[in-house]
Amino acid sequence: MLTIDIVGTNFKLLATGQKEARKFPFEPEMAPKMMVAGVRKLMTDWKFEAISVDYPGSVLRNHPVTEPHNLAKGWPPFDFQGTAKRPVQIINDAAMQALGSYKRGQLRFLGLG
Repeated sequence: MLTIDIVGTNFKLLATGQKEARKFPFEPEMAPKMMVAGVRKLMTDWKFEAISVDYPGSVLRNHPVTEPHNLAKGWPPFDFQGTAKRPVQIINDAAMQALGSYKRGQLRFLGLG
């Protein structure tokens, strides 16, 4: 599994079995195709079968429905799965944080932002 975290001023990548995340900065004019090019450049030696993306905006049925406030336009209509040629799961970034907080049957999460 390759996880792509769209956070702050960087895209962070981590694949199952890897010990260290890789990252690259983004600019406000970055569109999805530019993000894909950056991801491909950094993960050439990683093997994975699927991709998860935490997205800084609204997500409905595995597709972004709003543009992120910190990136260029074009994210909601972008075909992530078709471009990746692998299964892609997209989830809202705050929901991803909440899932990451789940431990031993308990979930306590308060997201402010």
